[in-house]
Amino acid sequence: MSFSRYRVVCSLLAFGIALVAMGADWPQFRGPNRDGVSSEVGLLKKWPSGGLKELWSVTDLGAGHSTLTIQDGRLFTMGDHPEDNTNVLHVRSVKDGKEIWKKKVGKPGGPGWGDFKGPRSTPTADGDRVYALGQYGELVCFLVEDGGEVWRRHYTEDFGGPLPEWGFSDSLLIDGSKLLCMPGGEQGCVVALDKMTGKVLWRSTDFKDKAEYASLIRVVVDGVAQYLALTMSHLAGISVDDGSVLWKAERKGQTAVCATPIYKDNHIYVTSGYGVGCNLFEVRKKDGKFWAKEIYKNKVMVNHHGGAVLVGDHIYGYSDGKGWVCQNFKTGKMKWREKKKLGKGTITYADGCFYLRDEGKTSTVALIEASPDGYKELGRFDQPHHRSDANGWAVPVVLGGRLYLRDQEWLFCFDVRGK
Repeated sequence: MSFSRYRVVCSLLAFGIALVAMGADWPQFRGPNRDGVSSEVGLLKKWPSGGLKELWSVTDLGAGHSTLTIQDGRLFTMGDHPEDNTNVLHVRSVKDGKEIWKKKVGKPGGPGWGDFKGPRSTPTADGDRVYALGQYGELVCFLVEDGGEVWRRHYTEDFGGPLPEWGFSDSLLIDGSKLLCMPGGEQGCVVALDKMTGKVLWRSTDFKDKAEYASLIRVVVDGVAQYLALTMSHLAGISVDDGSVLWKAERKGQTAVCATPIYKDNHIYVTSGYGVGCNLFEVRKKDGKFWAKEIYKNKVMVNHHGGAVLVGDHIYGYSDGKGWVCQNFKTGKMKWREKKKLGKGTITYADGCFYLRDEGKTSTVALIEASPDGYKELGRFDQPHHRSDANGWAVPVVLGGRLYLRDQEWLFCFDVRGK
């Protein structure tokens, strides 16, 4: 091999290693596939006794439960700034957390009982644009480069969506040229917009449930693409082409339905809190029509809003009254539970492990093995510096060898590669 060719090969290898180190983007709520799964590898399998190395932190994001989106070295999240009587979309550098720009989205505050202030939705990044939703229904498209406002819509004023008790909370879904959202209501629960202009393409006029707090996901069932919508009353498959209802199954929630549905091999798993539990539905197409059948219904997983993650044949998450739970996806049977070692919280998967975050006062983060054989802890630490008075509901993000944690105005970045 010639010296010049050798240099080219080495350069390409170095470039490839750099790409691996950076990791893929995390362009929307719960990651690339909306399933809480990170593609990161080469991460620490045991944490130091003193906790992870903190790379940086910032403390000026404002109130809110929005978690993070990351694209091309930029980090997107939202927070209230009541001194300006607004909530804003923040854009920060993943290198050091420094501000690149911030722009007004809408009205600040805490809709409903409890006064839980701040945005609930997580921004969605897509190429040169980023999309944000405020808790009172302001939907805005910005240019990623400089925050220039491209278009603006409103869930209530433009789509007739009634404000849910605790505000609008769905994280916007991009599918090709479309932006999908769930304002809910009599004009149609699900709305498809042209992502470039904000023009309405269709509404689910035969699916009129009120909006809840779960986000849409896109799946393909027996060769047919569709959006899964979970509300207080139903789980439904909505046509990507025209918003028509392909199938609908009755599924009653209580008080609030928050967790994102999980799909695998023609089966859809849903869970919610307030004593409701979980269900598995099988969906098939026969003679040109879809049908949905409930496979099981139980209270093994009573997940409030921390979310659940499917790895292999098992579901993992926090179940109210039971603690951290592992459940067989196909049968619904419990494999294990652990209530004493860590409190209620959120979950993200990466490189064979789960990153669990206790929502309580210490905001303890624990690393456990992703195994149906039992709860095996591989490290833990308490959030440093500061802990807000609000519950830590923002889901952890693992990307580029880093763990990101949002706690109201605070944002922390930790090294999880150890190099």
